[in-house]
Amino acid sequence: MNRFLKLAIVGLVASCGGGGNYKAPRNLDNACAIAAERPAYMRAMRATERRWGVPIHVQMATIHQESKFIGNARTPHQYALGLIPIGRQSSAYGYSQALDSTWDDYRKQTGNRRAQRDNIRDATDFMGWYMNDSSRVLGISKWDAASQYLAYHEGRSGFSRGSHNSKPWLMSVAGKVQARSEVYRSQLASCR
Repeated sequence: MNRFLKLAIVGLVASCGGGGNYKAPRNLDNACAIAAERPAYMRAMRATERRWGVPIHVQMATIHQESKFIGNARTPHQYALGLIPIGRQSSAYGYSQALDSTWDDYRKQTGNRRAQRDNIRDATDFMGWYMNDSSRVLGISKWDAASQYLAYHEGRSGFSRGSHNSKPWLMSVAGKVQARSEVYRSQLASCR
């Protein structure tokens, strides 16, 4: 009986989400493989597509760029004198690499106060919320992965100022997000 109780407690603790699987899926180049390996990802992205109108392939391409589907991804540490750690480059965290302040805005505006950035359902809902507002405020099509990514990366005010235009490296990244989105779109059409 005592052994059974210990096993039940371990099972309960494990099911509470404290030890999540934050590793990336094995094949990030194949949307069908991602869907097969992580069905919860697809359920989350479908829910976001229904709620906010952001296509799954745009969500997938953005998550790939931001975190490579690693749930607890963080920005690298910064170092003083090349040796002394002085903190991270930013507060970006999780699948969506949402900043603390933007995440707080999302939680307040949606009423989803328990949302966590390392939860795929919350992370995709956040992206849908953000991209929906970018569409409403800036007129960016929800299907335009490159422009949505630029507004996501630079913030809406940065995007409207054109801050991305002076960053050739970022324009290149946005082009890659667009290309990956198109590949994911065609793959998803064949595996549904």
